[in-house]
Amino acid sequence: MKFFVDTADLQEIQDLAATGLLDGVTTNPSLVAKTGRPFLDLVAEICEVVEGPVSAEVTATDFETMLAEGQKLAKISPKIAVKVPLTPAGLKVCKQLSADGTMVNVTLCFSAAQAILAAKAGAAFISPFVGRLDDVGTDGMGLIADICQIYSRYPSFTTEVLVASVRHPMHLIASAKLGAHVATMPPNVIRLLFGHPLTDKGLAQFMADWQKTGQTILS
Repeated sequence: MKFFVDTADLQEIQDLAATGLLDGVTTNPSLVAKTGRPFLDLVAEICEVVEGPVSAEVTATDFETMLAEGQKLAKISPKIAVKVPLTPAGLKVCKQLSADGTMVNVTLCFSAAQAILAAKAGAAFISPFVGRLDDVGTDGMGLIADICQIYSRYPSFTTEVLVASVRHPMHLIASAKLGAHVATMPPNVIRLLFGHPLTDKGLAQFMADWQKTGQTILS
């Protein structure tokens, strides 16, 4: 399973990339706005830090402007996955950009039917929002199960399931069990994956026992 970080904070991206565990980045207009940075410059810098896909979202809603924005974003780097909304216009843009060899991340997916449309439009990624579904009393992980099952039945569908709106580690674990290809998580959720009280307890015991020996490896 691939790990993407969902942020536009360059320092956070650099720190997580240094672990070797980061496979890509997803951004959106809200995350970019928090940085106060010029959008195109920031996206270009992110592409220099990570080796994998970097999702950069269009801001228009009509076909012509979305397409022009997507084409401009794609010129920043071959790593760019142009992010478009799951609307009729967005899927038209997806179809054209994909045909031109550009990766497209279709976002704001909330149903299996929408995921089928995105796959047929040639999306590289489909982004179902599990946390937002949970917020309105719907089973977000049930949607991931449905999409993974449907995609597995059709070898011609090459779209990867990119689980978004991940709120906690259990969203990630459940997604991995279902066979989702990617999970994009905020930095704090990724860091939660490292933690376990028994790891902390075991390490503290090891260090205490080592100090009693009076030795040092680097002496």
